[in-house]
Amino acid sequence: MATLLYRLGRTAFRKRHLVVSIWLIALVGLGAAALAFRGPTASDFNIPGTESQEALELLQEQFPEASGAGGTIVIAAPEGEQLTTPEGQAAVLQVVGEANQIPGVIAALDPFQTGSVSPDGRFALVNVQFAEPNDEVSDESREAYEAVGGPARDAGFQVAHGGEVMTTEPHVGSQEGIGVAIALVVLIITFGSLVAAGMTMLNALIGVGAGMAGLFALSSVIDLTSTAPVLALMLGLAVGIDYSLFITSRHRQHMLEGLEPEEAAARAVATAGSAVVFAGATVVIALAGLSVVGIPFLTVMGLAAAGTVSVAVLVAITLQPALLGYAGRRVLPRGKRAVDPAEAPASHENQESFGFRWARLMVKLRIPVIVLGVAGLGALAIPAADMRISLPDASTAPLGSSARTASDLTTEGFGPGFNGRLIMVVSGDSAEATTTAAGQVTGTVQSLDGVLMVAPPQPSGDGQTAILAVIPATGPTEAETEELVERIREEIAVLGLAPDDDGPAAVALTGVTAVGIDVSDKLADAMPVYLLLVVGLSILLLMLVFRSILVPVKAAAGFLLTVGAAFGITVAVFQWGWLADLVGLDTPGPLVSFLPILLIGILFGLAMDYEVFLVSRMREDFVHGDTAVQATINGMGHGARVVTAAALIMISVFGGFILVDDPVIKSMGFALAIGVLIDAFVVRMTIVPAVMSLLGRAAWWLPGFLSRIMPNVDIEGEQLRVRLAARRDAELVGSGADRS
Repeated sequence: MATLLYRLGRTAFRKRHLVVSIWLIALVGLGAAALAFRGPTASDFNIPGTESQEALELLQEQFPEASGAGGTIVIAAPEGEQLTTPEGQAAVLQVVGEANQIPGVIAALDPFQTGSVSPDGRFALVNVQFAEPNDEVSDESREAYEAVGGPARDAGFQVAHGGEVMTTEPHVGSQEGIGVAIALVVLIITFGSLVAAGMTMLNALIGVGAGMAGLFALSSVIDLTSTAPVLALMLGLAVGIDYSLFITSRHRQHMLEGLEPEEAAARAVATAGSAVVFAGATVVIALAGLSVVGIPFLTVMGLAAAGTVSVAVLVAITLQPALLGYAGRRVLPRGKRAVDPAEAPASHENQESFGFRWARLMVKLRIPVIVLGVAGLGALAIPAADMRISLPDASTAPLGSSARTASDLTTEGFGPGFNGRLIMVVSGDSAEATTTAAGQVTGTVQSLDGVLMVAPPQPSGDGQTAILAVIPATGPTEAETEELVERIREEIAVLGLAPDDDGPAAVALTGVTAVGIDVSDKLADAMPVYLLLVVGLSILLLMLVFRSILVPVKAAAGFLLTVGAAFGITVAVFQWGWLADLVGLDTPGPLVSFLPILLIGILFGLAMDYEVFLVSRMREDFVHGDTAVQATINGMGHGARVVTAAALIMISVFGGFILVDDPVIKSMGFALAIGVLIDAFVVRMTIVPAVMSLLGRAAWWLPGFLSRIMPNVDIEGEQLRVRLAARRDAELVGSGADRS
């Protein structure tokens, strides 16, 4: 591996004009393709095969007029007044009339006719039915919907727009630029050179630009969920900067050792580039592994992010050495550029730098460090035992948004259950069978605790399908609502009307709340399988890289500590509300359903990044003759500064997304930032050197039979050094022969 990458780095350095031209052409071409072929993103998180999804598909087939997106416009009279006055009725009818004129709306219902007026007469709900599903509602229709109610507002009434149609693609504006700016400052401080920092950032931005453009170019042929591009951008920026940082840092080290720029770049790609390739491979494995759980939207998110990470790796090992060719010695701090390479000291790293002092301290205090580290992370993980997951709803939307205002007004006037209506879809072999089943299930469900009301059935044109709205007493994400869904399904099964029964009629439960519960259950069931798969595959990969049994097992154990603590802190902040104001969270609530499994995949990949970068240097020194303890100290001493910078960059990039208003994106950015913080500074730079020094030579033990059958990928460049030494000796012999 190192030899192959050495040749690649040398070629990219020499052919830098060609390499840069190819990447720029690719960037422009992908950008043009993205503009030409970009398609809409999906905002739903359905899972085929679940009861709620099958019910929705039945509605689309048998009851198309009820399968489109729904909206709810809430009208509220001033406090102490009612909508039943002539002025109030006129305002409500004005809203209904405006809503019926929206392009794509089938019907907007008069709340006085449907009974959607609160008992005190102050609130009314105008239900709006669109012909198309939410992802196909045009921007024109959406804007017209949000504009409804102007005259009513002018008359002193409050009008807020909610419902499914208000669920749109999360907006990521300039907030992430703050994280990138902080990352650039970290690069400047780390390198002491504007050229090195700017070149590293430029390289990463080209990579993420190409990756994102390619993703959007494919969005017309794949169902791209609205959060997938945000996740891809988040990861592409973070790993792109980090991977370029590691190669540039190793290049500078080689130059300070006295190597010419071309040779330094080639060796940097050979050694640090090998670590980049395998670190990137662990991230890609973790993300692509999301496809095995059989959840389409999660598969798309994982593959989209894996694609941007793959591009970041390619850019780092090809474009970065080409840019280094343009930089020359300007990649070094100004005070070291004029030093003659022939007079450079053999040792480029101050053995008394902070990294070496820290490593010696961790080795000296290894037992208390391990005990305190494991105990502390275990304590931080305690809140994770109380973790609840669900799909997001308007009750946790940012304060002041129309969707949040509509949700709060609905709760105030009617109760929280009106924000998460359940829908029972009754289908039968005949209209009579459907009517009979609807009557049975209505009486049974209405008698359950936690049910406010069951609306009269609405039959389809042929009478063979009917829908019944069930209003729970609790909100969409409340634990009581989840329990109610289970009880309703149990009662339906007792009646012999479950979807998998062979009777003349069947009843399926759906609606936004039921869909969220089904998605959460499916993800919870898939999580152990996914964790086992990803950890198992990555352990095998790390065994191949380090030719060791204990190092990969230690790496996986450290990851479990990281992810447990990250879960615990995220639950404490986003679910319990501890210090929620510091992250700009208006309303605590359950974590979004896909966050835990996504966090496992991403954090595992990123955790292995730092493991590979730090421990590969330890193995490199061990292979070249250092004792196991000294190799641990050297690996930490040489890598601490760079890994610290890399972690701060990732934390900055992820932290920038905490500033986004969308609570889903905010929680993803927070969880990833806190996870990287814990993994880099507590696990990899504190516990790992302590454990490695405790294991000693046993850390690098590999059974003989495995050593014989496993290929030697030479990540530490041992075989490369032998080849380079042989080439140098041959050149010396040749020059001596010429002189003679």
